[in-house]
Amino acid sequence: MKKLIPFLIVLLLSCKGKNNNSTASKTLDTYFTAQQNLFHFNGNVLVAEKGEIIFQKSYGFADYKKERLLNDSSVFELASVSKQFTATAILLLKDRGKLKLTDSLRYYFPELPYYNITLQQMLTHVSGLPDYESAMTGKWNPDKVAFNADMIAFLANEKPPVYFAPGAKWLYSNTAYAILATIVEKVSGQTFAAFLAKNIFEPLGMTHSRVYNTRRSTSDTIANYAYGYVFDDKQKKYLLPDSVPDLRFVYYLDGIQGDGIVNSTTGDLLKWDRAIKNHSVLSEESQKAMITGQSIIDTARNYRYGYGLFVEKNELGNIISHSGGWPGYTTMLTRNIDKDITIIILSNNESHTGGMSIAVQHILAGNPVVMPTTHKAILLDSNALEIFTGVYKANNELAIERRGTQLFRILPNGASAALSPESPTHFFYDDGSDRQIQFEMDSNNKVRKAWVIAFGVKTELIKQ
Repeated sequence: MKKLIPFLIVLLLSCKGKNNNSTASKTLDTYFTAQQNLFHFNGNVLVAEKGEIIFQKSYGFADYKKERLLNDSSVFELASVSKQFTATAILLLKDRGKLKLTDSLRYYFPELPYYNITLQQMLTHVSGLPDYESAMTGKWNPDKVAFNADMIAFLANEKPPVYFAPGAKWLYSNTAYAILATIVEKVSGQTFAAFLAKNIFEPLGMTHSRVYNTRRSTSDTIANYAYGYVFDDKQKKYLLPDSVPDLRFVYYLDGIQGDGIVNSTTGDLLKWDRAIKNHSVLSEESQKAMITGQSIIDTARNYRYGYGLFVEKNELGNIISHSGGWPGYTTMLTRNIDKDITIIILSNNESHTGGMSIAVQHILAGNPVVMPTTHKAILLDSNALEIFTGVYKANNELAIERRGTQLFRILPNGASAALSPESPTHFFYDDGSDRQIQFEMDSNNKVRKAWVIAFGVKTELIKQ
């Protein structure tokens, strides 16, 4: 969805930490202020080094309608950042001798038609379980909120097939994590919410964190809640997803826990990050296993999945992270293990927290970052666009195609994005995001070099 509408920008600054006057902090301030003013970033940011906050600010509104501002205690839906809490709950029960990671799914749910799947495989996204969200679309009453027990009963009755044999490959699975949350309840005798509160949130002093299925399925509310908004192209404004017909699932899937639904603040997530580093909740052995690659996602990128966390080694160091996305929210929690730098970005208007998190890492490493700027399209002869078409490769492969009078970037999964020219060799993404592609031509007017600039990070594209 395009986010091109100008609106009143209100910036609430709540700086903390002893190094706020550092060059890095000033650069971060410049970067996020520009992201807000030019690309409508709305959310909270916290950056810490060795557990000490060096940058913390709130940008924009917690409630667009009432123009209530965000502050550093605003509570956000974490979406899939929640998975590390689910994984920790399972590992805690393992540490206490209550279950084993080699236990089978059918040991806990014999009614499910899925064989030879272990908790280990569910934790690491190699189970092959069908996606409950897509399976329930069109078959579940959209006026009825589904809870975990409903979802499991649905799978037992409908029997959607597995995607592949357990362990055959890696495929992200919300279904696995939702079922893991219910296993926590079966084994502990507590609700998932109560188990996390007693064993994680309360011991760590995470006073603003909880499992919260939102106002849709309960009458409960949170006073300092950051409501999630989506941009509507037709009305040219931000709306609650409840009012968007295509997002009806935010209502009827609101009762599902485990794959999301933990709500928290940037400050509480820093406490959580410290607990992971210091194995304050889990045994040292389990904590080490959690941040170690347990399954392979991409060998070329050295990209793996631990327990509820992505594990990667790149030019910046050893990184553990997880992103989250749900209508109205995008979230990111990242730590550079080598430098002990923690980056937390929570957005309640679907800003690209993942791309901005990478930019923050480069800023802190002293690498050049292209600051956000405005773009204005010009007209080019459509025939002149043909010289840019082809297949390019950076971290991943992408294609550039001409469709009529416009260029498009095409990913291997088919996702496309229109590119608009602002010069004969410089294009920007036409979706309102902070992304560009630049070309350098040789004397024969052929592409010599190309770069993609994503949220300020410039990466060379190699034409294949």
